[in-house]
Amino acid sequence: MRTEAIFRALADPTRLRILRVLGSMELAVGEVAQILGQSQPRVSRHIGILCDAGLAERRREGSWIFLRARADGALCSEVLKLLEAAERSDHEFAGLCEDDRRKLAEIRSAREEQAEQYFADHAHDWDELRRLHSSDAEVETALRGALGDNRLGRLLDIGTGTGRMAELFAEGADHIVALDKSLAMLRVARAKLQHLPTERVELVQGDFAQLPFAPSSFDTVLFHQVLHFAQNPATVLAEAARVTRNGGRVAIVDFAAHQREELRERHAHARLGFSDEQMAGLLADAGFDPEAPIALADGELAVKIWVAQRCVAAGRKAS
Repeated sequence: MRTEAIFRALADPTRLRILRVLGSMELAVGEVAQILGQSQPRVSRHIGILCDAGLAERRREGSWIFLRARADGALCSEVLKLLEAAERSDHEFAGLCEDDRRKLAEIRSAREEQAEQYFADHAHDWDELRRLHSSDAEVETALRGALGDNRLGRLLDIGTGTGRMAELFAEGADHIVALDKSLAMLRVARAKLQHLPTERVELVQGDFAQLPFAPSSFDTVLFHQVLHFAQNPATVLAEAARVTRNGGRVAIVDFAAHQREELRERHAHARLGFSDEQMAGLLADAGFDPEAPIALADGELAVKIWVAQRCVAAGRKAS
């Protein structure tokens, strides 16, 4: 019985501490071991018991295993509240939790330092691209305006990169899944998003041509400067349509069609932007009803924002 398994899992003080820190943020197994000052095999055994009881869940990211507390059930949520109350009334447990939080703060700082180093290593390439188009602030303001004031529901940020879009729309979404194929970029995004509530933000490694989600999983799907990396944009948008509920929306921020061939070699762009006609056809074929595009053309490269609604009748699947 699951209830009995939960009580058995909570019968060990180490597992109580693990669950308490996992309620604060998603952590790698090695990071949990670092916080507790215990060996990784011993910590893994405790984690296995928590996962078997349905109190925690694992997610593989490359060779790393990340963990988070499960907050998708009333019983699990009550357990987390019970631990919070226990810390207020049990001085010994409170002392251990305070020590754990100090080490957790060190892990947060280490992640931020790694992210800053990654930015420093790639700053020249990113600055070169930024000089060619409208400022990030202008694009973000226009995108927020395009999506309007309505709640975004479950939002999928495809190719999250640094996590900036997930951070920007965190308040307007019920839950955000930030997906990227690059492990390095996911670690940067994790550092940027670690201040957000762990139950509202999820980072996932995956390919935009084969999304690891069930059909109709999201209300809003976002591509921010991502689609030009697709060898076959039709396939990518068909996948986006598959995971978008009927009446949900897709928002695409990308370059208008251009002739800067050097971006293929220097920045791995597979597509030199998109014309409005081309994008309208791609969206319609995927099963979306496009709105009028928005243009920001105050740079050498014009930035376009295309928003479209998922049609009730499915579009034809791209091959």
